[in-house]
Amino acid sequence: MSRALILDAARTPRARVRRGGGTLAGFSPAELLAVVLRELTARGLPDDRVDDVIVGVSTVVGEQGGNVGRVAAMHAGWSDAVPSGVVSRLCGSGLDAIASGAAQVRSGGAELVVAAGVESMSRVPMLADRPAFAIDEAEGEATGFVSIGVSADAAAIRAGFSRTQLDEYGLRSQLRASAAPAWESIVPVTTPAVVLDHDEGARPDTTLESLAALEPLFADDPLWERVERHLGITTGPDRGRHTVGTAPQFSDAAAALVLASETGARQSDRAPIGAVLGWAQAAVRSPGLEATVPASRKALDQAGLQASELSVVEVNESFAVTPLLLTRELGLPADLVNAHGGAIAVGHPLGACGGVLVANALDQLRRMGGGYGLVVIPAALGLATAVVVESFA
Repeated sequence: MSRALILDAARTPRARVRRGGGTLAGFSPAELLAVVLRELTARGLPDDRVDDVIVGVSTVVGEQGGNVGRVAAMHAGWSDAVPSGVVSRLCGSGLDAIASGAAQVRSGGAELVVAAGVESMSRVPMLADRPAFAIDEAEGEATGFVSIGVSADAAAIRAGFSRTQLDEYGLRSQLRASAAPAWESIVPVTTPAVVLDHDEGARPDTTLESLAALEPLFADDPLWERVERHLGITTGPDRGRHTVGTAPQFSDAAAALVLASETGARQSDRAPIGAVLGWAQAAVRSPGLEATVPASRKALDQAGLQASELSVVEVNESFAVTPLLLTRELGLPADLVNAHGGAIAVGHPLGACGGVLVANALDQLRRMGGGYGLVVIPAALGLATAVVVESFA
């Protein structure tokens, strides 16, 4: 079985979504992804040899509907012979694209694959596709759907994390992101008015006192009764654990990895920078948010690694409870997890998040001289996806 080598990783900055238009709101999703695809060819990727482009998108509607990957390749000026398709696994879509690309390469079905992700939340808001589980009462009850913020609060209650612990983590994310070094994988994005070359959103002036003063976001959500029915828990007056200070920010971004077999790497005349060693999807009863734990364990098992062998862990901060839970359950050192902050500070671009976090993990591992990294993202309806990578640097 061929290895799934990584030849390159590139991403845009994560741009904040603001009322009246975020920094990158002038780019359609296809145009935003095309920025990254053009960068890959500028670095030497022979686009006419790419066997497939797989693009993760969470909200597949409007400008992100149809086949945004094919449109992006056209915008980028790639060969007409390059096929493309879209995968959607909600917030895990970008990681699912990477897993799908790695599976094609390892099975011998492809020699060179681009696994990408894109989300313009400025132009295509979350739930703009109006899924039945979110708008139909009977479907919502059948699936146990609630907003992911309510799921996060329920997870904090079940895991025993207090409001103070969540606030402490939110502060850590802000301070770490504010002090983060420049990401080598970032491709600057130029608009007529601005050049964005860094992730937006980090607030270095955040304090534990300012976080403690924030009101809970979801304490009065009418769907708490659904949580209690589906998860079999009883909640009290302190059930609202997360605030805007411990919630992920919305953002716009695109990212892409170049995956290849040994033959594909030779044909591309590129030295691999790493490899995808394992991946897994997992689920728990909806609306649980704990599937990151079994997904991570399954991916590590596939890679033949123990958690103690990891040098970098990037878990999407789908609220503060997510990294806290993974850190505890996998027995990880706190300094290892999201060492440079995460979505609470610099945003969660849904379908692009997987590629962004894998690119970040590879950047960190390269600075360390190589090693192993775990990237994991939870999603609504009790889902999670995890990928394990190795850096050869």
